[in-house]
Amino acid sequence: MTGTDTATALERATLDKAARENFPVAPFFLPRAWRTDLMAVYGFARLVDDIGDGDLAPGGADARVLGVPPERADDRLALLDAFEADLRRVFDGTPHHPLLRRLQPTVRRRGLTPEPFLGLIAANRQDQLVTRYETYDDLRAYCELSANPVGRLVLAVTGTETPERIRRSDAVCTGLQIVEHLQDVAEDLGRDRIYLPAQDMKRFHVQEGDLAAPSAGASVRALVAFEARRAHDLLNEGAPLVGSVHGRLKLLLAGFVAGGKAAVRAIAAADFDVLPGPPKPGKLQLLREAGTTLRGEG
Repeated sequence: MTGTDTATALERATLDKAARENFPVAPFFLPRAWRTDLMAVYGFARLVDDIGDGDLAPGGADARVLGVPPERADDRLALLDAFEADLRRVFDGTPHHPLLRRLQPTVRRRGLTPEPFLGLIAANRQDQLVTRYETYDDLRAYCELSANPVGRLVLAVTGTETPERIRRSDAVCTGLQIVEHLQDVAEDLGRDRIYLPAQDMKRFHVQEGDLAAPSAGASVRALVAFEARRAHDLLNEGAPLVGSVHGRLKLLLAGFVAGGKAAVRAIAAADFDVLPGPPKPGKLQLLREAGTTLRGEG
């Protein structure tokens, strides 16, 4: 395989995952320039998550491109360090990884800064070192790194960022992150990660072993319902972001909010039992939520 073939394969292995995401990445109705830049941002965000979760394509090609020696190709912290070094080359040199080379024109065209990208790397580095969160505030601080930068990048790419929109976007992104954590309780436990605050688990008399059961007992369901309400409140807090923009961007942002609210409804429809697998909303529910969001209704 030639260098060009390897680069193309690395890009496709990551970018093809966009179709499987819970949210619209770069839907067809957006202007082509926005789609191009949003896909470049997605490629970065997806790859850094894959590094942090140990989900890179087999064979070690990403590690080789990033200059990580073969004996450390499975060392996630080493990979994240190398990825951060390559990210910095996006801003002052020539990056090595093809997804970062794809990102560089977007960064220059949109005047993007390193901070949101560094936040996403920091979140994945934290995932290697911190596997439990004592308080809800601790979890919110993690979401500041793991989720909120994505919304800020969408606003920056579309040239619509203002302090108020950033505040609303942060609420939406944190709400979406909490919903995803609720959907993935069992999967995260398999990675030895728990994103349910320990204080809340104690309040609802939930032990870690309860999360490993094939289905949730009453205490776990009550805990999930409590956290789902928090997520829904955050989505409501951020929903006015949709009404603050116009045109096709309004449709995109409505899709984000509606996706989160529909997921909360799916969790509730499963009687808050998320342990057998992530409850997912159907397309009809998503469309209903999108319509409600676009009309500015709760």
